[in-house]
Amino acid sequence: MLNSERMEYFQGDERRIVIELYKSIRVRYAEPFSGKRYYDLKHTIVDAVKDKGFQRDIFGFNPLIKSLQTVLVVIEEIGQNVEVVQSCLLSPYFSDDGSLDKLENLFGRNVRTILHGLISIRELYAKSPSVASENFRNLLISFAEDMRVILIMIASRTNLMRQIRDNVNQDARLRISSEAAYLYAPLAHKLGLYKLKSELEDLSLKYMDHDAYYHIKDKLNATKNARELYMEQFMQPIREMLDGAQIKYHMKGRTKSIHSIWQKMQRQGCAFEGVYDLFAIRIIIDAPLKEEKQQCWQVYSLITDKYRPNPRRLRDWLSIPKSNGYESLHITVLGPENKWVEVQIRTERMDEIAEHGLAAHWRYKGVKQDATGVEDWLSNIRSALESSDDMQLMDQFRSELKTEEVYVFTPQGDLHKLPQGATVLDFAYAIHTNIGDHCTGAIVSSKNVSMRHVLTSGDQVSILTSPNQYPKHDWLNYVMTGKAKSKIRQSVKEREVKETSLAKEIIERKFRNRKIDFDGNLMIQVGRKLGYKDVYNFYRAVLDEQIDLNTIIDTYVELYKHDNNMLDRVPAHSAEEFSLQEDSSHPSHDTDALIIGSNLKGMDYTLARCCNPVYGDEVFGFVTVSGGVKIHRVNCPNAYALRERFGYRIVKARWAGNSVEGSYPITLRIVGNDDLGVVNNISSIVSKEEKINIRSFSISADDGLFSGMLTVMVSNIKSLDNLIKKLKTVKGVKNISRS
Repeated sequence: MLNSERMEYFQGDERRIVIELYKSIRVRYAEPFSGKRYYDLKHTIVDAVKDKGFQRDIFGFNPLIKSLQTVLVVIEEIGQNVEVVQSCLLSPYFSDDGSLDKLENLFGRNVRTILHGLISIRELYAKSPSVASENFRNLLISFAEDMRVILIMIASRTNLMRQIRDNVNQDARLRISSEAAYLYAPLAHKLGLYKLKSELEDLSLKYMDHDAYYHIKDKLNATKNARELYMEQFMQPIREMLDGAQIKYHMKGRTKSIHSIWQKMQRQGCAFEGVYDLFAIRIIIDAPLKEEKQQCWQVYSLITDKYRPNPRRLRDWLSIPKSNGYESLHITVLGPENKWVEVQIRTERMDEIAEHGLAAHWRYKGVKQDATGVEDWLSNIRSALESSDDMQLMDQFRSELKTEEVYVFTPQGDLHKLPQGATVLDFAYAIHTNIGDHCTGAIVSSKNVSMRHVLTSGDQVSILTSPNQYPKHDWLNYVMTGKAKSKIRQSVKEREVKETSLAKEIIERKFRNRKIDFDGNLMIQVGRKLGYKDVYNFYRAVLDEQIDLNTIIDTYVELYKHDNNMLDRVPAHSAEEFSLQEDSSHPSHDTDALIIGSNLKGMDYTLARCCNPVYGDEVFGFVTVSGGVKIHRVNCPNAYALRERFGYRIVKARWAGNSVEGSYPITLRIVGNDDLGVVNNISSIVSKEEKINIRSFSISADDGLFSGMLTVMVSNIKSLDNLIKKLKTVKGVKNISRS
């Protein structure tokens, strides 16, 4: 017992587990546990426990056991570093920056920096056990401060996901699992920790969708023998060729992760049997550094002599590695039984980086500040933190984590990496904010293109600028990088503030001439009454002389008199002159709901683009920062997050009794077999529907399946449901979902 008032530090067989973990770590990495380092580490932890006690986490885990398990993950999966190991073990016992001065004297400045980041993160989780929008920004700041904090957090979360398998705290397990898939798996992917990324995704699926996980796992087990037999049949001729060429190598088959298979099933709307590329073959060459690329391409040549390659599926990360350091050559060839097989060709060094990510570079060197682009990525995080909208920040951060890169060149030949889907405007802001702000377009490979042109690898880009150009709000639709979005918002906001001040000065001067007091809040009401939903557009119209200042004054005076009960009284009407209109289709207890389609006064509403509600859908309202209301479907993909984080801004909403005039754009995702005539049959059905028009229809085909995005204009949910029923009858259509 450490103290009669405190619980015993070890329960059950926890002491035995600690000893076994310690011995296991010492065997793998003895450096942190020798001489003065071990003495300082041991006594610091013991003194901290005696002084402050210890606290088990929400699952009841012992902090020493959990930190030792995390250290083991760091050593085996990421790459050992004395300072990282020390920080992992010290972290559970220090909860404020004031206690770090002594630790800095014992363990150095780097340990203090790492611990400061871990303490900041722990404080956030003390407020909320999962990442929510209000603490997401602070979490990113902690991550961006020192990259080793990210590595420790990924290792810690991986260990936690392994340990909570049988824990009875189901709610906490679901929250932790959701966050592992939402944030930590993409982080691991970005840093090249593919093994940990796959494990986090698989465990998240296992805990969050138990049936789907075990359905795929059972299917994989059932087909294991046939799959291994086929892989052996495929690899035998390759072995003979590589042996004949006297290439040192080893080869192995790798089955797709359960989460990857589940994602493909969801994306293609197919069953397990419809996923064809369940495995890949990996050839790992033992080659000298100078001969790596040569031998990889030699193996490529031998394989494609035997099996026909698919040139569209060639992925060359030898010539230009990914920003996370990943190097490999991926090809897809037609194997026996006319099955497409992916083959990955790399060297032992490349495989080490692929397995352990960027940390493989630092195994004996410590953290490198110039590590293959990651500092640029962290710099983008810091730039994105300037954004004022946490929800947008979270979404753009995750989208950038998941995207691959494209490689483009300046006219001088400088290489720039951008996320896939980046535009000319993204590239302009990547070079310099001032160039982005004044961008008018570009010359890409000798052709003039607009700023919204999407770049592809190999493009040579020369940005065109004009001193009269300046950022506009709709530029946000043309970019995808966090830096570009942040700088556009910042520039637009600065310009709006400047123009608003100028317009206010013009109005106030006119008011002073008329000897009328100016009230900024009342002027906002004037703008709305004159039909301007956004206050900036109102002041912009004043600058452009689109509004007569006398009209503004008359409206202002009228509203002022109304607010101060100074309007001329009018005779009261008899109650017999009024009739109460009731909407018999809705119960009376919903009378406090926002009625969509009515002539609402003082309330602006728009239909959310994320879910495109149609008349008849069950809906709710979300009060935006500007005061307007966005109408969402109750099953909108963003509904859960909005209710969880901003429940106080949710309002009831329902449609008016009669269908609102007009039509709504709805996008349907259609997946099916790539049969002859299926597209014509779909188009024919839509064209025959009354009051339904096609706005756009695009399709893409891959591996015998097609995926199409059909956008139609419909007037109500009944018409949409009827259309979906008819489309499902088309031969070859497998799944239809509403975006």
